[in-house]
Amino acid sequence: MSSFVRPAAEPGQDPLIKPTPSGNYRPISTHLAITPPVSVVIPAMNEAENLPYVFKTLPGWVHEVVLVDGNSTDDTVSVARELWPDVKVVRQLGKGKGDALITGFEACTGDIIVMVDADGSADGHEIVSYVSALVSGADFAKGSRFANGGGTDDMTLIRKLGNHVLCSVVNAKFGARYTDLCYGYNAFWRHCLDKIDLDCTGFEVETLMNIRVVKAGLKVQEIPSHEYLRIHGVSNLSAVRDGLRVLKVICTERSNRRTTQRRRTRGVPFRTRQGEVS
Repeated sequence: MSSFVRPAAEPGQDPLIKPTPSGNYRPISTHLAITPPVSVVIPAMNEAENLPYVFKTLPGWVHEVVLVDGNSTDDTVSVARELWPDVKVVRQLGKGKGDALITGFEACTGDIIVMVDADGSADGHEIVSYVSALVSGADFAKGSRFANGGGTDDMTLIRKLGNHVLCSVVNAKFGARYTDLCYGYNAFWRHCLDKIDLDCTGFEVETLMNIRVVKAGLKVQEIPSHEYLRIHGVSNLSAVRDGLRVLKVICTERSNRRTTQRRRTRGVPFRTRQGEVS
């Protein structure tokens, strides 16, 4: 696994200007540089008005930005290309946030993948904290609005209560220690995709990822994150509908876990199905 690189510098020279024998690196701050390339995936549908705020906070040292366009009818794609000329635009063939993320992950070439929403609710400056956790040893860096230092401007009391209940259920059933369950600002090493086998299409994709990284025995570190209000437009999230879909994912994963344990106990070989990416 790649790690931090702290280049040596000549007297009076910025420590990140001098090349290192270990290869290329990307400056993050005046004291820090990394070697692994970082891909940022942004699923978007009709978010042209919000993209200027999103791209403004993205650090210039990221390797690539992958915009997954969900058949937008506004100027989402042209605005993205104007803001970030090297943006990689991928057309989403299916529907739903889960499908968009899976499509985006498939298009990434970086060793580290960061998920960022296109509504302006996430601060791209926080990416450094996620990447720092990964290169320090974590497999999955999970954003949390309820960890110390985190917060949210965009959660009703009902949604907050629902998130707390569902989070408690996941912690109890899967041995996790999450403080936040339904949040889409996460980062992980690319190799994790081979172990969590994503296969859902909707907003419940974040919950599925959180459960499967625990089931796979991956090292998770929560990152305090602040969620801001959507800047323009209306969210497609439905507290009741998507809450029920999250609950269904939890029940299905719990059932699958029991089935897997029984098969292992009986000595029956089993296989995990590979997810399909459009």
